Amino acid sequence: GREGERESFWLTMEGVVIRHRTVKVNGISMHVAEAGPEVDAKGAVLFLHGFPELWYSWRHQMDHLGARGYRCIAPDLRGYGGTTAPPDVASYTAFHIVGDLVALLDTLGLAKVFVVGHDWGALIAWYLCLFRPERVTALANTSVAFMRNIMIRNGPDFVNPIEYFNRAYGPNYYKCRFQEPGVAEKQFAPAHAKRLMRQMLCHCFSHGVFCDEEMDDHKYPTSPLPPWLTEADMDYFVTSFEKTGFTGAINYYRNFDKNCELAAPWADAKVQVPTKYIVGDGDITYNFEGIQEYIHGGGFKEDVPLLDEVVVIPGAGHFIQQERAQEVSDHIYDFIIKF
Repeated sequence: GREGERESFWLTMEGVVIRHRTVKVNGISMHVAEAGPEVDAKGAVLFLHGFPELWYSWRHQMDHLGARGYRCIAPDLRGYGGTTAPPDVASYTAFHIVGDLVALLDTLGLAKVFVVGHDWGALIAWYLCLFRPERVTALANTSVAFMRNIMIRNGPDFVNPIEYFNRAYGPNYYKCRFQEPGVAEKQFAPAHAKRLMRQMLCHCFSHGVFCDEEMDDHKYPTSPLPPWLTEADMDYFVTSFEKTGFTGAINYYRNFDKNCELAAPWADAKVQVPTKYIVGDGDITYNFEGIQEYIHGGGFKEDVPLLDEVVVIPGAGHFIQQERAQEVSDHIYDFIIKF
C-alpha cells in the first residue's frame, strides 16, 4: 500500500473480499473498508454510515454491489471506529466531514462516485452534493430526506435546529440532550456500549421510539436480537465503541446549529444530482411533522430537481440497509446501473 496505509483482508458471507486500510486525509487518519474490483470497475460507490454505526452497516450492500463489478468504499467517518476522533467539538462540522470525503476521493484517484448515505451519513451526503456536485454521479440516500431548515440558515424567519427541536419535542429530546458536553457522555459511557448498541440497533429511531434518557431493559429488552442482526454483528459494533466511546459520534449533533450558519451561502441552492430516496415507513425520520407532505407533495422535488424516485418500504424501521438488506441493495443497484 501507499505510505501511511495499513492493509488487511477478510471475506464476506458471499465470498467478496473486504479490504481494509488506513489513509491520511484532511489532517486525520481514516479507516476505509473496500470491496469489489479496484481496476476496471463499473463505477465506485461511496457509502456513508450514520449514528451510532460504522462502515460495517453497509456490509450487505458492499457484498451485493462488489459482486456486480462496483468498487465499494465505506469509511468509518471522522470520530468513529478506526478513524481519528479529534477532541474539539468544533472539528465535526459538515465542512470537516465533507472535506474528509473529498480528500479521500482525491487520494483514491476518483473524480466521481456514486454516493449512498444513511442517517447522519445521509445528511453529509446532501451537503456533499450541495457543495461539490461535480464529484457525484448519482445519490441513493436512505432515511433522512433533504431538509433545508435543519441544514442551512435561510430567510429571516429561520430558527436554529436545536431551538426548533426544543420547541417541538422538549429539552429531553435526544438531539437537545446531546448538546451539553458531558451529559450525553454519562449515558453513553464506553462501558455501557454492549447494552446501548443492542438497544439502539433493536429499538431506537423506529416505530415511534427516539433515544430515551433512561433506556432500561424492562422497557427496551436487549434480547433476543432481531433476525437481521447476529451476535457476531453486534460484537463488531460493541467492540469498536467500547474502544472509542461515543463522543465523536455525538459531536455531530453538537454542530447542527453551526452547520446551518456555515452553509448559509447555499441558502437557496438546489441539490443538482440525480437522486433516489429510500425510507422505511416506521423510521422516525419519515414521521417528523410535515415531512410526508414535503416528500410526496412536491417540496422535496423542488429542492432536489433530479429526484428520480421515492421508495417507502412498509413496516421497515430506521436501520433499513441492515433490516431490509436485500431490498435496499436491489434498489441501489437498479438505480446506479442507469448511469
